[in-house]
Amino acid sequence: RNEYVEAGKVKFVYRDFPLTQIHRFAEKASEAAQCARDQGKFWEYHNRLYQNQNEWSQLGIGKLKDYAFQLGLNTTAFNACLDSGVMKSAVDKHFDEGRKDGISGTPTFLVNGKKVVGAQPFSVFKQMIDSELIK
Repeated sequence: RNEYVEAGKVKFVYRDFPLTQIHRFAEKASEAAQCARDQGKFWEYHNRLYQNQNEWSQLGIGKLKDYAFQLGLNTTAFNACLDSGVMKSAVDKHFDEGRKDGISGTPTFLVNGKKVVGAQPFSVFKQMIDSELIK
């Protein structure tokens, strides 16, 4: 990602697409990541979620708050954000945009509107991005 983003060649956009049928706390986890974004730690929090899916998917909101503490976030602000549900509309908007783009599962990527479904090696993205940059 950095090879292209840092060079100003591509724009990387992340959208939440919580699959609540798989993880009952997926939507709250997405909201939690957005609360962490407000404190400048979206990617750190996002990575923690992916590394510990089995943990938070069973333990829920308390574990989501533990991650905020572990990452050094202002837990008072984080907890207030998460408990208020203020990020729900942003998460819902991301989800709706994904559905409109034909996304039904994760991970799914769009490269200039072309879908890449599933975990793919970087070489797949590199080939697509390089091809699009030539146009």
